[in-house]
Amino acid sequence: MSIVFEQVSFSYVPLSKRQKKAGEKQKYALCNVSFELHDGDFLAIAGHTGSGKSTLVQHLNGLANPTEGRVLWNGKDLADKKVATQARGDIGVVFQYPEHQLFEVDVISDVCFGPKNQGLSEEESEKNAREALELVGFPEKYYKQSPFELSGGQKRRVAIAGVLAMKPKVLILDEPTAGLDPKGRDEILDQIAKLHKETGMTVVLVSHSMEDVARYVDRICLLYTS
Repeated sequence: MSIVFEQVSFSYVPLSKRQKKAGEKQKYALCNVSFELHDGDFLAIAGHTGSGKSTLVQHLNGLANPTEGRVLWNGKDLADKKVATQARGDIGVVFQYPEHQLFEVDVISDVCFGPKNQGLSEEESEKNAREALELVGFPEKYYKQSPFELSGGQKRRVAIAGVLAMKPKVLILDEPTAGLDPKGRDEILDQIAKLHKETGMTVVLVSHSMEDVARYVDRICLLYTS
């Protein structure tokens, strides 16, 4: 599995032909970004607020397409809708504050939701859910508890497990420590590092704080505002 960014630039409001003729300058959320992601990588995407981190994440599985340049998944252009659909089966994204998406009556039901949507049976879905909850270090005694009664860090683990239960090959976490206290932040990062070490899964960790992620990852892609 590989994801390759080739001189990717992206603008939310591309210039019209008239604006280009008038000499107006294009404003970019991403500008000329190139890097490669391969099996087993542990990569951080770091940068200050407004540097384009979340925009970049949307390009990793074809939710957004470059204004200029290309994003390739296994050599295929993610701008192709069929390719993007295939890629999303391999790429799991945990967006900021994922606990806001918890909704089921108990933890195990919530984590089962994704596998069921993939067409797995009740038994298979629960098997995947239990494995995922174990991977994030979530105690079994809370499986039947309402997710709304959990602490912030516990909710975050359940949300991550909900993505892991769908068996992605790549796990992308957009600001996974946002809103957590220092203890909760360290626990989540430690768990993500443990997950990578034990499974060999490709992990992309997005953060505004390079200090938080530098001691965990193998490589850092640093975005900056100009």
